[in-house]
Amino acid sequence: EKMNKFFEQMSNVQDQYVQDLEFFKSSDPAADSYEEIISVYPGYIAIRFYRLAHVLYGLGYKSQARFISERAHNKTGVDIHPGATIGCPLFIDHGTGIVIGETTVIGEGCKIYQGVTLGAKSLSKGALLKDVKRHPTIGNGVTLYANASILGGDTYIGDNTIIGSSVFIVGKTIPANHKVISEEPQLS
Repeated sequence: EKMNKFFEQMSNVQDQYVQDLEFFKSSDPAADSYEEIISVYPGYIAIRFYRLAHVLYGLGYKSQARFISERAHNKTGVDIHPGATIGCPLFIDHGTGIVIGETTVIGEGCKIYQGVTLGAKSLSKGALLKDVKRHPTIGNGVTLYANASILGGDTYIGDNTIIGSSVFIVGKTIPANHKVISEEPQLS
């Protein structure tokens, strides 16, 4: 039964690989070819590993999924928990130092740059929060520039918002169509 579900879901994952690849090509003027993106772009490689690991995680193969995600982390410098929910397409540029936590939700058509953390607030008694949403929700079409830190399960970034470099957001809702270049949102 699980094997049938795995193969059914992998058909969808193959479609996502193609959508992600097209989004990379259209998002990065430095990309000369699809082959280059597939073979050497750490962001794309990390997303491919994540999409496979996410299917396994959802089917209850959590150890295997974590093994795959840690291999990807080791290979690419991008740390994506297989429990995160990530829409398609996604673009990760450079990738080094990106952290995406287990209960993170990311919409479709988002762009994430190096050093971004989508994490939990500092947790005391963390084990008690096992099935609690601890990580942020990111809407569709959001751009997260380098070294932004967005923390907490009660944090929401609205659609088509731009989060600037080194911005720190905890426990806030940022409405759609905003630019955040400091701690306070500004209309775009």
